[in-house]
Amino acid sequence: MSVATQQAPAAAEPAARKKRGLDRRPGLSRKLPYLLLAPAVLLELLIHIIPMLVGIWMSFVKLTKFFIANWSAAPWAGFNNYRVAVDFDHAVGEGLLKSFGVTVAFSLITLAISWCLGMAAAVALQPAFRGRSAVRTLFLVPYALPAYAGILTWNFMLQRDTGAVNHVLVDNLGLTSDRPFWLIGSNALVSLITVAVWKLWTFAFLTLMAGLQSIPNDIYEAASVDGAGLVRQWRHITLPSLRPVNLVLVLVLFLWTFSDFNTPYVLFGNSQPPAGDLITFHIYNASFLTWNFGSGAAMSVLLLIFLMIVTGAYLIVTGRRSRRA
Repeated sequence: MSVATQQAPAAAEPAARKKRGLDRRPGLSRKLPYLLLAPAVLLELLIHIIPMLVGIWMSFVKLTKFFIANWSAAPWAGFNNYRVAVDFDHAVGEGLLKSFGVTVAFSLITLAISWCLGMAAAVALQPAFRGRSAVRTLFLVPYALPAYAGILTWNFMLQRDTGAVNHVLVDNLGLTSDRPFWLIGSNALVSLITVAVWKLWTFAFLTLMAGLQSIPNDIYEAASVDGAGLVRQWRHITLPSLRPVNLVLVLVLFLWTFSDFNTPYVLFGNSQPPAGDLITFHIYNASFLTWNFGSGAAMSVLLLIFLMIVTGAYLIVTGRRSRRA
């Protein structure tokens, strides 16, 4: 083969690239990733970053109903809104502290029950059996159902006189003689936890089930040959293998439950009982019922700071444990 014949393909390649227009726009390949990210960044700014910055600004002014028409005329309050929010001897601070305690209890109980149910269902449905796909699909119905539709259904079911819950407990099973109130009084927290668990446990189930797919079945077979029972296999194989999944899942479930607003709002309406006074709903009422948006914004910023501290501490602690392991 001659030298001219070998150089022909090399000479033809630049011509082909030029024909496709690649050489005419050499910077396009470098700019393309930024152009693709630009819409997402723009929407993030418009939907999250800018409203958050406006909320932080609102927390430093006395933005009441008298200044709704002209925000710029609202007088500067400094840290006064924060002082009122954390003054636990005052009615505002005392109410916020009680709501914080209710939210902590609600979040921890909901997280624990949701994780346990999700883990139990994921482990139970891991072995192959007839109808497993149908059962998995049935378990995912609460996750696929729109939140408002599901919570409204629970609201009808928890009615004292006409609800299905009291009909089953009182009329069919005869567990109580009186029909309890589920949406007011101390039972409100039980109802809130029940609805939140019904809504969230399927996400835990879906996440853990996906994590179980990555564990080789040979490990379980070897452990079974060595005499390890189901409980020991779960403790020494399943839990350690699912550690990365659980680290993310627990944090996500906590953040979702602690910042949950839809569940109490749809379940109780504007008149939430003290037992179901979650902090997000408390901030909403403090802002829109009293028309003191500056105070409500300060409470929102305090909630944001708390969640950021919890998230940071959780990541630091779990990161140290992962490095030690």
